[in-house]
Amino acid sequence: MMQTIYYDLRDTKGQQKEIEDKISAAARILREGGLVAIPTETVYGLGANGLDSRAVQRIFEAKGRPQDNPLILHVTGAQWLPRYCRDIPPIAYVLARKFWPGPLTMILKRSSIVPDATTAGLDTVAVRCPNHPVTLSIIREAGVPIAAPSANTSGRPSCTTAQDVLEDMDGKIEGVVDGGPCTVGVESTILDLTCQPPRMLRPGGLPLEDLERLIGHVDVDKAVTAPLGENERPKAPGMKYRHYAPKAPVTVVTGAPEASAREIQRRAGPEAGIICFDEFAHLFAGREVHTLGPSADKLTQAQRVFDALRTFDGSGVREIFAQCPDNRGLGLAIGNRLKKAAGFHVVEADSQRVVLGITGGTGAGKTSALDAIRALGGQVIDCDAAYHEMLAHNDQLRNAINEKFPGVFRADGSLDRQKLGREVFAKKDRLDQLNAIVSRFLVPELEQRIRDLSDGLYAIDAINLLESGLDRLCDRTIAVTAPVELRVRRVMARDGITEEYARLRISAQKADDYYRSKCDCELTNAADAPEVFREEALLFFQRMVESIREEKRHGAH
Repeated sequence: MMQTIYYDLRDTKGQQKEIEDKISAAARILREGGLVAIPTETVYGLGANGLDSRAVQRIFEAKGRPQDNPLILHVTGAQWLPRYCRDIPPIAYVLARKFWPGPLTMILKRSSIVPDATTAGLDTVAVRCPNHPVTLSIIREAGVPIAAPSANTSGRPSCTTAQDVLEDMDGKIEGVVDGGPCTVGVESTILDLTCQPPRMLRPGGLPLEDLERLIGHVDVDKAVTAPLGENERPKAPGMKYRHYAPKAPVTVVTGAPEASAREIQRRAGPEAGIICFDEFAHLFAGREVHTLGPSADKLTQAQRVFDALRTFDGSGVREIFAQCPDNRGLGLAIGNRLKKAAGFHVVEADSQRVVLGITGGTGAGKTSALDAIRALGGQVIDCDAAYHEMLAHNDQLRNAINEKFPGVFRADGSLDRQKLGREVFAKKDRLDQLNAIVSRFLVPELEQRIRDLSDGLYAIDAINLLESGLDRLCDRTIAVTAPVELRVRRVMARDGITEEYARLRISAQKADDYYRSKCDCELTNAADAPEVFREEALLFFQRMVESIREEKRHGAH
Protein backbone atom coordinates (compact mmCIF):
# COMPACT_ATOMS: atom_id res chain seq x y z
CA MET A 1 0.00 0.00 0.00
CA MET A 2 1.18 3.51 -0.80
CA GLN A 3 0.94 6.48 1.53
CA THR A 4 -2.04 8.70 0.77
CA ILE A 5 -1.26 12.36 1.54
CA TYR A 6 -4.12 14.40 3.02
CA TYR A 7 -4.32 18.07 1.95
CA ASP A 8 -6.71 20.12 4.09
CA LEU A 9 -7.96 23.10 2.06
CA ARG A 10 -11.22 23.72 3.88
CA ASP A 11 -9.98 27.08 5.14
CA THR A 12 -9.25 28.89 1.87
CA LYS A 13 -8.86 32.16 3.83
CA GLY A 14 -5.82 30.81 5.65
CA GLN A 15 -2.15 31.31 4.81
CA GLN A 16 -2.10 31.99 1.07
CA LYS A 17 1.38 30.53 0.59
CA GLU A 18 0.38 27.29 2.33
CA ILE A 19 -2.76 27.01 0.19
CA GLU A 20 -0.81 27.60 -3.02
CA ASP A 21 1.79 25.00 -2.00
CA LYS A 22 -0.91 22.34 -1.43
CA ILE A 23 -2.59 23.13 -4.76
CA SER A 24 0.78 22.94 -6.52
CA ALA A 25 1.57 19.62 -4.84
CA ALA A 26 -1.78 18.10 -5.93
CA ALA A 27 -1.30 19.43 -9.48
CA ARG A 28 2.21 17.99 -9.63
CA ILE A 29 0.95 14.52 -8.64
CA LEU A 30 -1.60 14.70 -11.48
CA ARG A 31 0.94 15.86 -14.07
CA GLU A 32 3.26 13.00 -13.05
CA GLY A 33 0.58 10.33 -13.54
CA GLY A 34 -0.70 10.02 -9.97
CA LEU A 35 -4.22 9.93 -8.56
CA VAL A 36 -5.71 12.67 -6.38
CA ALA A 37 -9.24 12.83 -4.94
CA ILE A 38 -10.66 16.31 -5.55
CA PRO A 39 -13.68 18.18 -4.15
CA THR A 40 -16.50 19.42 -6.38
CA GLU A 41 -19.91 20.87 -5.64
CA THR A 42 -21.54 17.54 -6.56
CA VAL A 43 -19.44 14.68 -5.10
CA TYR A 44 -15.72 14.04 -4.60
CA GLY A 45 -13.95 12.88 -7.76
CA LEU A 46 -11.00 10.52 -8.19
CA GLY A 47 -8.78 12.51 -10.53
CA ALA A 48 -6.03 11.68 -13.01
CA ASN A 49 -4.53 13.40 -16.05
CA GLY A 50 -7.28 12.75 -18.60
CA LEU A 51 -4.75 12.69 -21.47
CA ASP A 52 -2.52 10.03 -19.83
CA SER A 53 -3.82 6.52 -20.63
CA ARG A 54 -1.79 4.85 -17.89
CA ALA A 55 -2.92 7.31 -15.25
CA VAL A 56 -6.55 6.87 -16.33
CA GLN A 57 -6.15 3.09 -16.19
CA ARG A 58 -5.12 3.44 -12.54
CA ILE A 59 -8.51 5.04 -11.78
CA PHE A 60 -10.26 1.86 -12.96
CA GLU A 61 -7.90 -0.27 -10.88
CA ALA A 62 -8.29 1.81 -7.69
CA LYS A 63 -12.08 1.85 -7.95
CA GLY A 64 -12.61 -1.66 -9.35
CA ARG A 65 -14.55 0.08 -12.11
CA PRO A 66 -15.73 -1.77 -15.26
CA GLN A 67 -13.61 -0.85 -18.28
CA ASP A 68 -16.60 0.06 -20.49
CA ASN A 69 -17.73 2.81 -18.12
CA PRO A 70 -16.49 6.17 -19.57
CA LEU A 71 -15.08 9.04 -17.48
CA ILE A 72 -15.76 12.78 -17.36
CA LEU A 73 -13.09 15.34 -18.25
CA HIS A 74 -13.05 18.30 -15.85
CA VAL A 75 -11.97 21.65 -17.32
CA THR A 76 -11.95 25.29 -16.22
CA GLY A 77 -14.35 26.65 -18.83
CA ALA A 78 -15.75 26.58 -22.35
CA GLN A 79 -12.44 27.87 -23.76
CA TRP A 80 -11.02 24.35 -23.23
CA LEU A 81 -13.70 22.63 -25.34
CA PRO A 82 -11.95 22.99 -28.75
CA ARG A 83 -8.85 21.27 -27.32
CA TYR A 84 -10.66 18.02 -26.56
CA CYS A 85 -13.84 18.10 -28.65
CA ARG A 86 -14.73 18.52 -32.35
CA ASP A 87 -17.86 19.55 -34.26
CA ILE A 88 -19.00 21.48 -31.20
CA PRO A 89 -22.62 22.66 -31.67
CA PRO A 90 -23.44 26.29 -30.74
CA ILE A 91 -25.84 25.06 -28.06
CA ALA A 92 -22.83 23.80 -26.06
CA TYR A 93 -21.61 27.36 -25.62
CA VAL A 94 -25.13 28.56 -24.76
CA LEU A 95 -25.31 25.94 -22.00
CA ALA A 96 -21.78 26.67 -20.77
CA ARG A 97 -22.50 30.40 -20.46
CA LYS A 98 -25.58 29.68 -18.37
CA PHE A 99 -24.60 26.64 -16.28
CA TRP A 100 -20.77 26.53 -16.02
CA PRO A 101 -19.18 26.32 -13.54
CA GLY A 102 -21.84 23.94 -12.31
CA PRO A 103 -23.31 20.44 -12.26
CA LEU A 104 -23.73 19.99 -16.04
CA THR A 105 -21.74 17.47 -18.10
CA MET A 106 -21.98 17.69 -21.89
CA ILE A 107 -21.37 14.75 -24.24
CA LEU A 108 -19.59 15.93 -27.39
CA LYS A 109 -17.61 14.43 -30.26
CA ARG A 110 -14.10 13.71 -29.01
CA SER A 111 -10.82 14.99 -30.37
CA SER A 112 -8.07 12.47 -31.20
CA ILE A 113 -5.99 13.87 -28.31
CA VAL A 114 -8.35 12.19 -25.79
CA PRO A 115 -7.31 8.55 -25.24
CA ASP A 116 -9.61 5.53 -25.50
CA ALA A 117 -9.03 4.81 -21.81
CA THR A 118 -10.88 8.00 -20.86
CA THR A 119 -13.85 7.51 -23.21
CA ALA A 120 -14.08 3.69 -22.92
CA GLY A 121 -13.42 3.57 -26.67
CA LEU A 122 -16.38 5.76 -27.61
CA ASP A 123 -16.09 8.49 -30.24
CA THR A 124 -17.61 10.94 -27.74
CA VAL A 125 -16.24 12.54 -24.58
CA ALA A 126 -17.98 13.86 -21.47
CA VAL A 127 -16.84 17.32 -20.30
CA ARG A 128 -17.77 19.58 -17.40
CA CYS A 129 -16.53 22.60 -15.45
CA PRO A 130 -16.91 21.99 -11.69
CA ASN A 131 -18.06 24.77 -9.39
CA HIS A 132 -15.38 24.49 -6.71
CA PRO A 133 -12.56 27.04 -6.39
CA VAL A 134 -10.00 24.54 -5.10
CA THR A 135 -10.44 22.07 -7.95
CA LEU A 136 -10.53 24.83 -10.58
CA SER A 137 -7.20 26.07 -9.19
CA ILE A 138 -5.73 22.55 -9.34
CA ILE A 139 -6.80 22.11 -12.99
CA ARG A 140 -5.29 25.48 -13.94
CA GLU A 141 -2.06 24.65 -12.11
CA ALA A 142 -1.86 21.17 -13.66
CA GLY A 143 -2.55 22.53 -17.14
CA VAL A 144 -4.37 19.32 -18.14
CA PRO A 145 -7.99 18.20 -17.99
CA ILE A 146 -8.73 15.97 -15.01
CA ALA A 147 -10.58 12.72 -15.71
CA ALA A 148 -12.55 12.03 -12.56
CA PRO A 149 -15.37 9.64 -11.70
CA SER A 150 -16.75 9.66 -8.15
CA ALA A 151 -14.06 8.79 -5.59
CA ASN A 152 -15.75 5.71 -4.12
CA THR A 153 -15.14 2.01 -4.60
CA SER A 154 -17.18 1.06 -7.67
CA GLY A 155 -20.76 0.20 -6.77
CA ARG A 156 -20.68 1.86 -3.33
CA PRO A 157 -22.44 5.15 -2.51
CA SER A 158 -20.57 8.21 -3.77
CA CYS A 159 -18.41 10.31 -1.46
CA THR A 160 -19.57 13.74 -0.30
CA THR A 161 -16.75 14.34 2.23
CA ALA A 162 -13.00 13.74 2.23
CA GLN A 163 -13.46 11.25 5.09
CA ASP A 164 -15.73 9.16 2.84
CA VAL A 165 -12.92 9.12 0.27
CA LEU A 166 -10.31 8.01 2.80
CA GLU A 167 -12.63 5.19 3.88
CA ASP A 168 -12.56 3.79 0.32
CA MET A 169 -9.23 4.98 -1.12
CA ASP A 170 -6.67 5.34 1.67
CA GLY A 171 -3.49 3.54 0.56
CA LYS A 172 -4.65 3.18 -3.06
CA ILE A 173 -4.02 6.74 -4.30
CA GLU A 174 -1.39 9.45 -3.82
CA GLY A 175 -3.52 12.24 -2.36
CA VAL A 176 -6.87 13.46 -1.03
CA VAL A 177 -7.75 17.17 -1.14
CA ASP A 178 -10.30 18.17 1.49
CA GLY A 179 -12.39 21.10 0.24
CA GLY A 180 -15.24 20.59 2.71
CA PRO A 181 -18.59 18.81 2.27
CA CYS A 182 -20.23 18.89 -1.16
CA THR A 183 -22.99 21.49 -1.49
CA VAL A 184 -25.09 19.69 -4.14
CA GLY A 185 -24.60 16.08 -3.07
CA VAL A 186 -25.52 14.19 -6.27
CA GLU A 187 -23.42 13.93 -9.40
CA SER A 188 -23.74 16.22 -12.42
CA THR A 189 -26.52 16.04 -14.96
CA ILE A 190 -25.24 14.45 -18.19
CA LEU A 191 -26.64 15.82 -21.46
CA ASP A 192 -25.84 14.24 -24.83
CA LEU A 193 -25.45 16.97 -27.46
CA THR A 194 -24.54 14.59 -30.30
CA CYS A 195 -28.23 13.88 -30.99
CA GLN A 196 -31.32 15.97 -31.67
CA PRO A 197 -33.15 16.75 -29.49
CA PRO A 198 -30.51 16.64 -26.73
CA ARG A 199 -30.85 13.60 -24.47
CA MET A 200 -30.44 13.43 -20.70
CA LEU A 201 -28.35 10.33 -19.94
CA ARG A 202 -28.14 10.90 -16.19
CA PRO A 203 -30.17 13.25 -13.99
CA GLY A 204 -28.11 15.21 -11.51
CA GLY A 205 -27.57 18.51 -9.77
CA LEU A 206 -28.99 20.55 -12.67
CA PRO A 207 -32.73 19.81 -12.95
CA LEU A 208 -34.30 18.85 -16.28
CA GLU A 209 -36.72 21.76 -15.96
CA ASP A 210 -33.86 24.29 -15.88
CA LEU A 211 -32.38 22.81 -19.05
CA GLU A 212 -35.71 22.85 -20.88
CA ARG A 213 -36.38 26.47 -19.93
CA LEU A 214 -33.17 27.41 -21.75
CA ILE A 215 -33.02 25.05 -24.76
CA GLY A 216 -36.50 23.54 -25.14
CA HIS A 217 -37.44 19.88 -25.07
CA VAL A 218 -34.90 17.34 -23.78
CA ASP A 219 -35.38 13.60 -24.25
CA VAL A 220 -34.79 11.44 -21.16
CA ASP A 221 -32.89 8.20 -21.74
CA LYS A 222 -34.55 4.99 -20.61
CA ALA A 223 -31.51 4.30 -18.36
CA VAL A 224 -32.76 7.06 -16.04
CA THR A 225 -35.72 4.95 -14.91
CA ALA A 226 -34.75 1.39 -15.84
CA PRO A 227 -31.52 -0.64 -16.09
CA LEU A 228 -29.62 -1.09 -19.36
CA GLY A 229 -29.44 -4.60 -20.80
CA GLU A 230 -26.35 -6.73 -20.24
CA ASN A 231 -25.07 -6.18 -23.78
CA GLU A 232 -25.94 -2.48 -24.04
CA ARG A 233 -22.97 -0.14 -24.02
CA PRO A 234 -23.16 2.88 -21.67
CA LYS A 235 -22.52 6.26 -23.30
CA ALA A 236 -21.95 8.05 -20.01
CA PRO A 237 -21.06 7.25 -16.37
CA GLY A 238 -23.81 5.83 -14.20
CA MET A 239 -25.98 4.41 -16.98
CA LYS A 240 -25.41 0.67 -16.80
CA TYR A 241 -24.10 -0.81 -13.59
CA ARG A 242 -25.63 -1.08 -10.14
CA HIS A 243 -24.37 2.00 -8.35
CA TYR A 244 -24.53 3.64 -4.95
CA ALA A 245 -25.42 0.38 -3.20
CA PRO A 246 -24.87 -0.35 0.50
CA LYS A 247 -24.27 -3.95 1.61
CA ALA A 248 -27.89 -4.61 2.63
CA PRO A 249 -30.50 -4.89 -0.15
CA VAL A 250 -32.55 -1.74 -0.74
CA THR A 251 -36.26 -1.37 -1.58
CA VAL A 252 -37.40 2.03 -2.83
CA VAL A 253 -40.98 3.08 -2.14
CA THR A 254 -42.46 5.78 -4.37
CA GLY A 255 -45.69 7.74 -4.13
CA ALA A 256 -47.06 10.53 -1.98
CA PRO A 257 -44.89 10.99 1.14
CA GLU A 258 -47.60 9.97 3.61
CA ALA A 259 -48.51 6.90 1.57
CA SER A 260 -44.91 5.76 1.02
CA ALA A 261 -44.14 6.15 4.73
CA ARG A 262 -47.14 4.00 5.66
CA GLU A 263 -46.17 1.41 3.04
CA ILE A 264 -42.66 1.15 4.53
CA GLN A 265 -44.15 0.90 8.02
CA ARG A 266 -46.28 -2.02 6.79
CA ARG A 267 -43.39 -3.85 5.09
CA ALA A 268 -40.36 -3.22 7.30
CA GLY A 269 -39.30 -5.96 9.71
CA PRO A 270 -37.52 -5.40 13.05
CA GLU A 271 -34.05 -5.64 11.45
CA ALA A 272 -34.80 -3.18 8.66
CA GLY A 273 -33.05 0.15 8.23
CA ILE A 274 -35.13 3.14 7.14
CA ILE A 275 -34.34 6.14 4.93
CA CYS A 276 -37.22 8.59 5.23
CA PHE A 277 -38.24 12.23 5.22
CA ASP A 278 -37.99 14.04 8.55
CA GLU A 279 -41.75 14.16 9.14
CA PHE A 280 -42.07 10.37 9.27
CA ALA A 281 -39.10 9.34 11.42
CA HIS A 282 -41.42 8.90 14.41
CA LEU A 283 -43.17 6.01 12.64
CA PHE A 284 -40.04 3.85 12.89
CA ALA A 285 -39.12 3.95 16.57
CA GLY A 286 -36.75 1.14 17.54
CA ARG A 287 -35.21 0.82 14.06
CA GLU A 288 -32.11 2.46 12.62
CA VAL A 289 -33.34 5.54 10.76
CA HIS A 290 -31.48 8.03 8.58
CA THR A 291 -33.51 11.05 7.52
CA LEU A 292 -33.18 12.76 4.14
CA GLY A 293 -34.60 16.09 5.30
CA PRO A 294 -38.11 17.53 4.95
CA SER A 295 -40.23 16.04 2.15
CA ALA A 296 -40.36 19.46 0.43
CA ASP A 297 -36.60 20.18 0.67
CA LYS A 298 -34.94 18.37 -2.24
CA LEU A 299 -31.61 20.17 -1.92
CA THR A 300 -31.19 18.78 1.60
CA GLN A 301 -32.28 15.35 0.35
CA ALA A 302 -29.63 15.47 -2.40
CA GLN A 303 -26.95 16.42 0.12
CA ARG A 304 -27.90 13.56 2.46
CA VAL A 305 -28.80 10.66 0.18
CA PHE A 306 -25.32 9.15 -0.22
CA ASP A 307 -24.47 9.63 3.43
CA ALA A 308 -27.67 7.81 4.39
CA LEU A 309 -26.85 4.88 2.11
CA ARG A 310 -23.21 4.73 3.29
CA THR A 311 -23.96 4.86 7.01
CA PHE A 312 -25.92 1.60 6.98
CA ASP A 313 -22.75 -0.33 6.09
CA GLY A 314 -21.56 0.12 9.67
CA SER A 315 -24.79 -1.31 11.10
CA GLY A 316 -26.33 -4.74 11.32
CA VAL A 317 -29.46 -4.06 9.27
CA ARG A 318 -30.51 -6.87 6.93
CA GLU A 319 -32.61 -4.75 4.56
CA ILE A 320 -33.18 -1.07 3.83
CA PHE A 321 -36.40 0.70 2.84
CA ALA A 322 -36.15 4.18 1.34
CA GLN A 323 -38.74 6.86 0.69
CA CYS A 324 -38.40 8.39 -2.76
CA PRO A 325 -39.25 11.99 -3.73
CA ASP A 326 -41.29 12.76 -6.83
CA ASN A 327 -39.43 13.28 -10.10
CA ARG A 328 -39.61 17.07 -10.27
CA GLY A 329 -36.52 19.23 -9.87
CA LEU A 330 -33.71 17.48 -8.00
CA GLY A 331 -36.16 14.67 -7.18
CA LEU A 332 -35.42 13.00 -10.52
CA ALA A 333 -31.72 12.70 -9.61
CA ILE A 334 -32.33 11.62 -6.00
CA GLY A 335 -34.84 8.98 -7.11
CA ASN A 336 -32.43 7.75 -9.79
CA ARG A 337 -29.66 7.23 -7.20
CA LEU A 338 -31.97 5.43 -4.79
CA LYS A 339 -33.39 3.19 -7.52
CA LYS A 340 -29.91 2.29 -8.79
CA ALA A 341 -28.88 1.47 -5.21
CA ALA A 342 -31.91 -0.82 -5.11
CA GLY A 343 -31.17 -2.43 -8.49
CA PHE A 344 -34.52 -0.87 -9.53
CA HIS A 345 -36.45 -2.83 -6.91
CA VAL A 346 -39.27 -0.30 -6.60
CA VAL A 347 -42.66 -0.47 -4.87
CA GLU A 348 -45.41 2.03 -5.68
CA ALA A 349 -47.42 3.08 -2.64
CA ASP A 350 -50.43 4.69 -4.32
CA SER A 351 -50.60 3.80 -7.98
CA GLN A 352 -54.23 4.84 -8.58
CA ARG A 353 -54.40 8.27 -6.97
CA VAL A 354 -53.50 11.26 -9.16
CA VAL A 355 -53.39 14.78 -7.71
CA LEU A 356 -53.05 17.74 -10.08
CA GLY A 357 -52.31 21.27 -8.93
CA ILE A 358 -54.10 23.98 -10.94
CA THR A 359 -52.96 27.57 -10.60
CA GLY A 360 -52.77 30.81 -12.56
CA GLY A 361 -54.11 34.35 -12.43
CA THR A 362 -57.75 35.29 -12.08
CA GLY A 363 -59.66 35.18 -15.37
CA ALA A 364 -57.20 32.81 -17.03
CA GLY A 365 -59.74 30.00 -17.30
CA LYS A 366 -59.14 27.78 -14.28
CA THR A 367 -62.89 27.20 -13.89
CA SER A 368 -63.17 25.75 -17.40
CA ALA A 369 -60.04 23.66 -16.82
CA LEU A 370 -61.55 22.28 -13.61
CA ASP A 371 -64.79 21.49 -15.45
CA ALA A 372 -62.70 19.35 -17.80
CA ILE A 373 -61.25 17.47 -14.82
CA ARG A 374 -64.74 16.88 -13.45
CA ALA A 375 -65.75 15.55 -16.89
CA LEU A 376 -63.00 12.95 -16.48
CA GLY A 377 -64.55 11.86 -13.19
CA GLY A 378 -62.19 13.92 -11.03
CA GLN A 379 -62.94 15.83 -7.86
CA VAL A 380 -61.84 19.41 -7.21
CA ILE A 381 -60.38 20.63 -3.92
CA ASP A 382 -61.28 24.33 -4.03
CA CYS A 383 -58.86 26.23 -1.78
CA ASP A 384 -60.90 29.43 -1.95
CA ALA A 385 -64.05 27.56 -0.86
CA ALA A 386 -62.09 25.87 1.95
CA TYR A 387 -60.83 29.29 3.05
CA HIS A 388 -64.38 30.66 3.28
CA GLU A 389 -65.54 27.56 5.17
CA MET A 390 -62.80 28.19 7.70
CA LEU A 391 -63.73 31.86 7.94
CA ALA A 392 -67.19 30.79 9.11
CA HIS A 393 -65.99 28.72 12.07
CA ASN A 394 -62.31 29.40 12.77
CA ASP A 395 -62.10 32.32 15.19
CA GLN A 396 -58.29 32.26 15.21
CA LEU A 397 -58.20 32.87 11.45
CA ARG A 398 -60.78 35.66 11.68
CA ASN A 399 -58.94 37.35 14.54
CA ALA A 400 -55.61 37.16 12.70
CA ILE A 401 -57.13 38.83 9.60
CA ASN A 402 -58.96 41.46 11.64
CA GLU A 403 -55.83 42.31 13.60
CA LYS A 404 -53.83 42.93 10.40
CA PHE A 405 -56.74 44.47 8.41
CA PRO A 406 -59.07 46.24 10.88
CA GLY A 407 -62.62 46.95 9.69
CA VAL A 408 -62.86 44.34 6.90
CA PHE A 409 -65.55 42.40 8.78
CA ARG A 410 -69.11 43.82 8.73
CA ALA A 411 -71.26 44.23 11.83
CA ASP A 412 -72.96 40.88 11.14
CA GLY A 413 -69.54 39.16 11.14
CA SER A 414 -69.35 38.59 7.37
CA LEU A 415 -66.20 39.48 5.44
CA ASP A 416 -66.39 42.52 3.15
CA ARG A 417 -64.40 40.97 0.30
CA GLN A 418 -64.30 44.08 -1.88
CA LYS A 419 -63.04 46.23 1.01
CA LEU A 420 -60.33 43.71 1.80
CA GLY A 421 -59.59 43.37 -1.91
CA ARG A 422 -59.11 47.10 -2.46
CA GLU A 423 -56.59 47.22 0.37
CA VAL A 424 -54.53 44.17 -0.56
CA PHE A 425 -54.63 44.50 -4.36
CA ALA A 426 -53.32 48.07 -4.20
CA LYS A 427 -50.19 47.12 -2.22
CA LYS A 428 -48.20 43.95 -2.84
CA ASP A 429 -46.84 43.78 0.70
CA ARG A 430 -50.40 43.81 2.07
CA LEU A 431 -51.39 40.99 -0.27
CA ASP A 432 -48.36 39.01 0.89
CA GLN A 433 -49.40 39.58 4.51
CA LEU A 434 -52.92 38.28 3.83
CA ASN A 435 -51.60 35.23 1.95
CA ALA A 436 -49.25 34.42 4.84
CA ILE A 437 -52.13 34.49 7.34
CA VAL A 438 -54.39 32.34 5.15
CA SER A 439 -51.63 29.81 4.41
CA ARG A 440 -50.82 29.43 8.11
CA PHE A 441 -54.34 28.17 8.79
CA LEU A 442 -55.42 26.74 5.45
CA VAL A 443 -52.43 24.64 4.39
CA PRO A 444 -52.53 22.19 7.36
CA GLU A 445 -56.27 21.71 6.80
CA LEU A 446 -55.79 20.96 3.08
CA GLU A 447 -52.82 18.67 3.74
CA GLN A 448 -55.02 16.58 6.04
CA ARG A 449 -57.83 16.43 3.46
CA ILE A 450 -55.40 15.28 0.76
CA ARG A 451 -53.87 12.63 3.05
CA ASP A 452 -57.34 11.16 3.52
CA LEU A 453 -58.12 10.87 -0.21
CA SER A 454 -58.82 7.44 -1.67
CA ASP A 455 -57.82 6.33 -5.18
CA GLY A 456 -59.02 8.55 -8.01
CA LEU A 457 -58.34 11.82 -9.83
CA TYR A 458 -58.18 15.06 -7.85
CA ALA A 459 -57.32 18.67 -8.62
CA ILE A 460 -56.19 21.31 -6.14
CA ASP A 461 -57.49 24.72 -7.26
CA ALA A 462 -55.24 27.32 -5.64
CA ILE A 463 -53.98 30.65 -6.91
CA ASN A 464 -51.21 30.42 -4.26
CA LEU A 465 -50.48 26.76 -4.92
CA LEU A 466 -46.72 27.38 -5.34
CA GLU A 467 -46.21 29.94 -2.59
CA SER A 468 -48.11 27.87 0.00
CA GLY A 469 -46.11 24.68 -0.62
CA LEU A 470 -49.20 22.70 -1.65
CA ASP A 471 -47.48 21.91 -4.95
CA ARG A 472 -45.39 19.27 -3.16
CA LEU A 473 -48.56 17.20 -2.72
CA CYS A 474 -49.21 17.12 -6.48
CA ASP A 475 -48.17 14.69 -9.20
CA ARG A 476 -48.12 17.60 -11.68
CA THR A 477 -48.62 21.35 -11.41
CA ILE A 478 -50.35 23.14 -14.28
CA ALA A 479 -50.26 26.87 -15.01
CA VAL A 480 -53.44 28.07 -16.73
CA THR A 481 -52.54 31.23 -18.66
CA ALA A 482 -54.33 33.67 -20.96
CA PRO A 483 -53.77 37.09 -22.61
CA VAL A 484 -54.33 39.94 -20.16
CA GLU A 485 -57.08 41.68 -22.16
CA LEU A 486 -59.09 38.48 -22.32
CA ARG A 487 -58.69 38.06 -18.57
CA VAL A 488 -59.93 41.61 -17.90
CA ARG A 489 -63.10 41.04 -19.94
CA ARG A 490 -63.76 37.67 -18.28
CA VAL A 491 -63.34 39.00 -14.73
CA MET A 492 -65.62 41.99 -15.42
CA ALA A 493 -68.36 39.73 -16.83
CA ARG A 494 -67.95 37.03 -14.18
CA ASP A 495 -67.82 39.22 -11.06
CA GLY A 496 -69.83 42.24 -12.22
CA ILE A 497 -67.04 44.69 -11.43
CA THR A 498 -65.62 47.73 -13.17
CA GLU A 499 -62.75 47.54 -15.64
CA GLU A 500 -60.60 49.59 -13.23
CA TYR A 501 -61.13 47.11 -10.36
CA ALA A 502 -60.60 44.11 -12.67
CA ARG A 503 -57.27 45.53 -13.85
CA LEU A 504 -56.29 46.30 -10.24
CA ARG A 505 -56.90 42.68 -9.23
CA ILE A 506 -54.99 41.29 -12.19
CA SER A 507 -52.03 43.67 -11.81
CA ALA A 508 -51.66 42.69 -8.14
CA GLN A 509 -51.14 39.05 -9.07
CA LYS A 510 -48.10 37.24 -10.42
CA ALA A 511 -47.41 37.50 -14.14
CA ASP A 512 -47.89 34.47 -16.39
CA ASP A 513 -44.11 34.08 -16.67
CA TYR A 514 -43.97 33.34 -12.94
CA TYR A 515 -46.45 30.46 -13.20
CA ARG A 516 -44.88 29.31 -16.46
CA SER A 517 -41.42 29.05 -14.91
CA LYS A 518 -42.52 27.33 -11.69
CA CYS A 519 -45.10 24.80 -12.91
CA ASP A 520 -44.52 21.48 -14.63
CA CYS A 521 -46.88 22.28 -17.54
CA GLU A 522 -48.73 25.19 -19.11
CA LEU A 523 -52.30 25.17 -20.43
CA THR A 524 -52.96 28.32 -22.50
CA ASN A 525 -56.51 29.65 -22.86
CA ALA A 526 -56.81 31.95 -25.86
CA ALA A 527 -60.29 30.75 -26.80
CA ASP A 528 -63.18 33.22 -26.94
CA ALA A 529 -65.74 30.59 -25.94
CA PRO A 530 -65.39 28.64 -22.64
CA GLU A 531 -66.71 25.44 -24.25
CA VAL A 532 -63.88 25.48 -26.81
CA PHE A 533 -61.27 25.74 -24.07
CA ARG A 534 -62.97 23.01 -22.02
CA GLU A 535 -62.61 20.60 -24.93
CA GLU A 536 -58.94 21.51 -25.31
CA ALA A 537 -58.41 21.07 -21.57
CA LEU A 538 -60.24 17.72 -21.55
CA LEU A 539 -57.79 16.25 -24.07
CA PHE A 540 -54.82 17.85 -22.27
CA PHE A 541 -55.73 16.34 -18.88
CA GLN A 542 -56.73 12.98 -20.33
CA ARG A 543 -53.26 12.54 -21.81
CA MET A 544 -51.58 13.82 -18.67
CA VAL A 545 -53.44 11.43 -16.32
CA GLU A 546 -52.67 8.47 -18.58
CA SER A 547 -48.99 9.45 -18.59
CA ILE A 548 -48.82 9.80 -14.78
CA ARG A 549 -50.51 6.45 -14.20
CA GLU A 550 -48.17 4.79 -16.70
CA GLU A 551 -45.19 6.25 -14.85
CA LYS A 552 -46.49 4.97 -11.55
CA ARG A 553 -47.08 1.49 -12.92
CA HIS A 554 -43.42 1.35 -13.96
CA GLY A 555 -42.00 2.90 -10.80
CA ALA A 556 -40.85 6.09 -12.54
CA HIS A 557 -42.87 8.52 -10.41
